[in-house]
Amino acid sequence: MTKQQSVALVGTRGVPAAYGGFETCVEEVGQRLARDGMRVRVYCRAAKDEPRPATHLGMELVYRPALRRRALETLSHTLMSILHIVTHRVQAVIVFNAANAIWLPLLWLMRIPVAVHVDGLEWRRGKWGPIGQLYYRYAESLAVRWSNALISDAQAIADYYADEFGRETIQLAYGAPRAERTDGSRLAELDLTPGEYHLVVARFERENHVLEIIEGYCASRATLPLVVVGSAPYSADYTKAVHAAADERVRFVGGVWDQALLDDLYQHSATYLHGHSVGGTNPSLLRAMGAGSVCLAYDVVFNREVLGVAGRFFADPAALGRLIEQVEASEDAPAWSRLASERAKAYCWEDVSAGYATMIDNLIARRHSVPRASVSVRRRRSTWSSERRLRHLVVALVRR
Repeated sequence: MTKQQSVALVGTRGVPAAYGGFETCVEEVGQRLARDGMRVRVYCRAAKDEPRPATHLGMELVYRPALRRRALETLSHTLMSILHIVTHRVQAVIVFNAANAIWLPLLWLMRIPVAVHVDGLEWRRGKWGPIGQLYYRYAESLAVRWSNALISDAQAIADYYADEFGRETIQLAYGAPRAERTDGSRLAELDLTPGEYHLVVARFERENHVLEIIEGYCASRATLPLVVVGSAPYSADYTKAVHAAADERVRFVGGVWDQALLDDLYQHSATYLHGHSVGGTNPSLLRAMGAGSVCLAYDVVFNREVLGVAGRFFADPAALGRLIEQVEASEDAPAWSRLASERAKAYCWEDVSAGYATMIDNLIARRHSVPRASVSVRRRRSTWSSERRLRHLVVALVRR
């Protein structure tokens, strides 16, 4: 009789998914692995007053504490999760977020193979100061050396790890949700009319370019309102700047956790404005594509890779303003919507989950590389970064 395979998914906030791309990936992939007979354990964080179900969509949920500080929450929770695995063993572990690579030697000691999902270029995020940026750069190197396999969610991220470290990754993108078409009736709760608003959904962080989006919109002659979904949990100054740049046409609605209402917002927007610039394949962009939104995206390699010919791109507020005016004046929106929907079909959760199942099978069978007991952070000189970048970060750290 074949032993049931078991895997632990570590390093996220857990499920039910209500926060970001990693959590969505865990929920979508984990439920499919469980459906196909694998034992799936997900490590979760929960506040004292939040419910703690024991299972979700066939997955076993385990709750571990965390230090509620931005710089330490993920690291502390991952450490506690891995310590739990010491006495509750599994056959393989998938660690999300390269920052957590510092704990991988604990899995070596248990002889448990591990894959690290590396996400985007976290060291470019404005919310991290010099110390955080240096740590993320170092953690990337540890993930390369200390994991059996690396997972990337975009070709551009795979290229980055190949150029910087000479390390291949297993490319497993996210899936694009395909929600049933709605009539938009939920929009009345926000006093909105289907097809008569522009939409941005993003956390208020500099690399998401929410400020530039609002500046571009407000400089345009757009007649439809701009609906802004999101907030900034750690950046009061940036939030203040975002609000200060808005005019009377901009409507801030905060976070929207009602998924049915969010589906209505995506499906019935005149355009979806996407400013994310440092991640790989972005789940919000995929959701907009699956909803058939007309997507106007910040011009970086990640967004061009995902959208292909289905997107229109801007590099500054002025260019975005012109695009918004063109969409409002054009009758081509249905054609752009169809292009987005067709492009979204290339991103299928069933295919992604099959890739994870194959990878886990190879981890358990020890077909992947053996981690190296090295703490070296030597990098190649590549188009992505350079030693000059590291020196700049060190100088900035010393000056603090």
